[in-house]
Amino acid sequence: MSTTWIDCRAGEMARAAREGEVRATDLVERSIERIAQTDSRINAFTDVLAERALLRAATLDALRQSTPSPDRLPPLHGVPFAVKNLFDIAGLRTRAGSTIELDREAARHDAVLVERLEAAGAILVGALNMDEYAYGFTTENTHYGPTRNPHDLERIAGGSSGGSGAAVAAGQVPLTLGSDTNGSIRVPASLCGVFGLKPTYGRLPRTGSYPFVDSIDVLGPLARSTGDLALAYDAMQGHHPGDAACRRAPPQPVSPLLSLGIRGLRIGILDGYFQDNAGLQAREAVLQVAAALGTVTRVELPEVERARAAAFLITTAEGAALHLDDLRRRAADFEPLSRDRFLAGTLLPASWIYQARRMRHWFAREVARVFGDVDVLLAAATPGPATLVGADTMDVNGRTLPARPNTGMLTQPISCIGLPVCTVPVWPAAGQAGLPIGVQIIAAPWREDQVLRVAAHLEAQGIVAAPIAAL
Repeated sequence: MSTTWIDCRAGEMARAAREGEVRATDLVERSIERIAQTDSRINAFTDVLAERALLRAATLDALRQSTPSPDRLPPLHGVPFAVKNLFDIAGLRTRAGSTIELDREAARHDAVLVERLEAAGAILVGALNMDEYAYGFTTENTHYGPTRNPHDLERIAGGSSGGSGAAVAAGQVPLTLGSDTNGSIRVPASLCGVFGLKPTYGRLPRTGSYPFVDSIDVLGPLARSTGDLALAYDAMQGHHPGDAACRRAPPQPVSPLLSLGIRGLRIGILDGYFQDNAGLQAREAVLQVAAALGTVTRVELPEVERARAAAFLITTAEGAALHLDDLRRRAADFEPLSRDRFLAGTLLPASWIYQARRMRHWFAREVARVFGDVDVLLAAATPGPATLVGADTMDVNGRTLPARPNTGMLTQPISCIGLPVCTVPVWPAAGQAGLPIGVQIIAAPWREDQVLRVAAHLEAQGIVAAPIAAL
């Protein structure tokens, strides 16, 4: 067990805590110390729950003393984790990146996924910064300040789950939860150099989390290894009646399947739109992953640009409807970067939203046909590495584009049809300076096992990795 703990993954921490090599209290104390040492520079946390976490750790240490066999202890025993501040935490006001929500009552219960991770032995240590109401790709939050990339503090961490990506990359916690509507897990995972899992829409219950776009929102984990994603995902599975979209199906554990590798999987590289809108480093990362997987097969999806446009319209319309009362009464209290987009959403004609939903259903059917010929698809997660904090534009293959909306241009078309995706971090070649970029591993609905198998294979080959930032 590392004496500093930060180099350890969640699975390693849990094993050490179960076997008595370290106490859960030690792991929590080291997490809180790391947050205190680094967060003034990163700004990942909006709330640190030291008292709650230490009480929980003491309870787990007592359980360890009274349990005759380590094998009877839960799989995430003693592991510190944190959640995006749109998850309910009992006794706290659920910020959702806003100041408006601070006028509401505090949450009475933890979110269901928080409860499930703690039932699996993990220990909540805090809540994390995000774009207001999850509407953004950069976590440049005017209310709470920008979250900075631990690998280069002048650059963004991505969004909207920027605090979730940065906290893992900085070694503050080995595991976090985020939400993903248009790329909000995959973009921070890409830019911060960590692993992120966006499950199938309807796979994990969203009960006790602040919504953004009900017909697209999903929740999922970020971590420093595929194995840790799988442990967290397995612990969180299962239907909950509080979420009408949550699938009524028995849990399907994936941790035992990671060792199967890629045998039998048909893998393709997304071409067309996904190459045209990926910069050189992003394209090279995809090719590096494809070479390691032994594939040169190219696949092109139809009408991707229109699918992304449909996602934009659905997002702004559903988001605006959710906040209509506050937009009427207190528009000045909204984050300036999101307020105008919400206001625009209130003005969209109903016929546009109807056509956007028709387009989404058509696109889903066409992509389902593609999965008749392949099992897994590869694409860059972001057009390039992290941009500078405050940058208004980005360059993509010689085109100057607005940075904030287009950071998610490669994730958004996949989101709107609810596919499972694991983003894996690819770094510049040895000896070359630079920042990471993520590759999306995409599968058909309900096949999280396939994306995690591919991710685990790449990790075992040393193609992808999530080192702690040198702060």
